[in-house]
Amino acid sequence: MFGLEKKDATLLLIVAVLTMCAPFILNPFPSDSGLAQFNAGYPDLMQRFVIFGIFAIGFNILFGLTGYLSFGHAAFLGVGSYSAVWMFKLLSMNVIPAILLSVIVAGAFALIIGFVSLRRSGIYFSILTLAFAQMSFALAYSVLTPITNGETGLQLSLNDPRILGTSISADGGIPVTQLFGIEMRSTYAMDVGPWLFQFNAGYYLCAILLLLAFYLSIRIFRSPFGLMLRAVKSNQQRMNYTGLNARPYTLAAFVISGMYAGLAGGLLASMDPLAGAERMQWTASGEVVLMTILGGAGTLIGPVLGAGFIKYFENIFSKINDNVLHQWFAFMPDGLEDFMVTIVHPFVGKGWSLTLGLMFMAVVIFLPGGLVEGGQKIGKLFRRKKAAEDTSPAAKTPAE
Repeated sequence: MFGLEKKDATLLLIVAVLTMCAPFILNPFPSDSGLAQFNAGYPDLMQRFVIFGIFAIGFNILFGLTGYLSFGHAAFLGVGSYSAVWMFKLLSMNVIPAILLSVIVAGAFALIIGFVSLRRSGIYFSILTLAFAQMSFALAYSVLTPITNGETGLQLSLNDPRILGTSISADGGIPVTQLFGIEMRSTYAMDVGPWLFQFNAGYYLCAILLLLAFYLSIRIFRSPFGLMLRAVKSNQQRMNYTGLNARPYTLAAFVISGMYAGLAGGLLASMDPLAGAERMQWTASGEVVLMTILGGAGTLIGPVLGAGFIKYFENIFSKINDNVLHQWFAFMPDGLEDFMVTIVHPFVGKGWSLTLGLMFMAVVIFLPGGLVEGGQKIGKLFRRKKAAEDTSPAAKTPAE
């Protein structure tokens, strides 16, 4: 299917089912139940799942295949966001030109940074990319304020000279982003008993682009180009001894990875037309590193899982406060209830990152291959159990 082997086509189908059916999968609990706190089927949150999935897929092409660890990929995310917002301000509110400009500008920016940074490898490459990202953050925050609007962030206004669209909507407000007339914020709500499912136009645009990005990453992984990148990760020095110049391959991987990040930044701005310097901070670069490693660096579906996992914890567990905890432990005696709330409190709410850090440590120690390795081990366990049942004496029929 689509020129893919059976295993890769199955992965693509799994990702397609997960993304297309996300409004149902992410809302397993009734809206009026106490467990509704763990539902994540909200348009803005689902958008972040797939957008950061694209970001992580692109980072995995660089880090997972070549082994080059970049701490500056947030620079391309931020550049993509700024490019998209400027396109909305100057041209039209259609998201297609904004997304295309985001990818092109981020790719050109990645070409410049990669040309300089890839002269070094290892920790020196990582430090160079981090330095470029922090310089980009400083420029966006204070120096290039006419372009970026500094700490306030770049956003739309009623005075924007939009060439192919109106600057003011019919109700006197700022026009919303759209795709050939379909507003990105347009949401259809479906009530099924106590469940509420929301289908958002912006989310499904992001989901389709995620599928295309995932398909492209599969083709890159299985191509001769991907094989060369694996050779770079395996032993670049040996490649140099054979007369092969690895730099064009690593630079191409860096640019492709930067274009993925630009696409993610453009989609963030398309869903919410605002671009701020905080998207270029080193913390955003570290987040995509965590996503990739947690899901499984070098695997196809791992970065998508890692992005969804981290964004779920960030948005769901951070909302759990003491009132919610008291509701959970209300069945206990007062003293024990307060004790349990005191114990759990540091791990939720503002302390959600502590829980994420502990889980990340556990994954790195016990599952170096990330969540994908955990899934593979569970699958092997079930296969062994089934094989043992099939070969047991009770399962064998007596010979005639």
